[in-house]
Amino acid sequence: MAAIVQLTPYTNIPETARISADPQAPGFVQNPYGFYQQLHAVSAPAFWDQYGHWCFASFKDVSALLRDKRFGREILHVATREEIGMPQPQAHTADFDLTEQYSLLNLEPPGHTRLRTLVNRAFVSRHVEQLRPRILKLANEMIDAFQDIDAFQDQDSVDLIKAFAAPIPAIIIAEMIGLPAESAPQLLAWSNRMVAMYMFGVTREVELDANAAAAEFTDYLRGVIAERRKQPREDLLTHMITAEQNGERLSDEEVLSTVILLLNAGHEATVHTTGNGVKSILESGLDPATLFTSDAQTAATVEECLRFDAPLHLFTRYTLSDMDYNGITLRKGDVIGMLMGAANRDPARFANASSFDPFRTDGANVSFGAGIHFCIGAPLARIELQIALSTLFERLPRLRLAEPPQYNDVYPFHGLQKLMVRWD
Repeated sequence: MAAIVQLTPYTNIPETARISADPQAPGFVQNPYGFYQQLHAVSAPAFWDQYGHWCFASFKDVSALLRDKRFGREILHVATREEIGMPQPQAHTADFDLTEQYSLLNLEPPGHTRLRTLVNRAFVSRHVEQLRPRILKLANEMIDAFQDIDAFQDQDSVDLIKAFAAPIPAIIIAEMIGLPAESAPQLLAWSNRMVAMYMFGVTREVELDANAAAAEFTDYLRGVIAERRKQPREDLLTHMITAEQNGERLSDEEVLSTVILLLNAGHEATVHTTGNGVKSILESGLDPATLFTSDAQTAATVEECLRFDAPLHLFTRYTLSDMDYNGITLRKGDVIGMLMGAANRDPARFANASSFDPFRTDGANVSFGAGIHFCIGAPLARIELQIALSTLFERLPRLRLAEPPQYNDVYPFHGLQKLMVRWD
């Protein structure tokens, strides 16, 4: 997810439409849903002062805007930097910017269509279904490891994020691309440093560190790409290097951007959803044994986890031309925000929207987005979550919280710092 910020200030915003909430305030970090309830109470878009742009919180609005082609992740294909007040690229983020240049999340058609077509087949449901045995094996291996008495003899609890939620998706996406499983910890470290660029209140220090991580990540991948050109394999990286569309192949820069996006996005949301989901289940008072009684119920439980405590709460887009949208005057280059975390708890769409209910009959969510930028890895993420959660509670039916979980200050992402648990 690339950071999109409002470039020129909005003008003539009615005071009645303005709303204020600091995304880094401790109370907001731990519970942004109180803020969202304020938005739902007025049933209208609001101008979020801290972000400096209009935000939409209803399920109806967010679903529609995610599909509306009058808004896009890219703006320089329809405007110049001077026209919209966009500054020139900064030298100290050049390496990071290179990794974003051909990111699927930053492109609009036809560039987006070309890249997505070449990558999409690796993530279709029938292909990722074949990964179930590998994901199940990993889940059991992770549980075996943190159940090892010798390894944890001085502890009476374990951080489930570090020991379970993070390694599984990182290893799976690395292996899909064609990178060794043992590289996953380093890939995670680079990814975590890079995604800090997308958070609210980025400092120059964060920019410099993210840029350094991007340079290290890029150097590593250039070496792997060179090796694959000499010795192709049956993996996604080889496919991206060799595949042709209309006689054209992807450039090294396009491959780099795509691989880094897949690695970063391929674990970030799944890690947060796994942690948030376990927390939701343990705090719900429900018997976990009833939540995974069949494939259908397991899928429903995962969808409710995605709805109830989403891993990404805000997704922004540029306005591609001057327009009026539902009474709001928008100029070309203006940013709008779609609050997926709020939309998922819209009381106009969901009964008892603020209650965790894996048995609800009105289940839905926008956690994977919609439209042309719908998450390409959604089928894989769903399978990973279904297997990870069902295996965890089957193996550890008496799992319980060892201490109150605390969310990390990473808005617009929403995930736990750690999840300390114990079991009998």
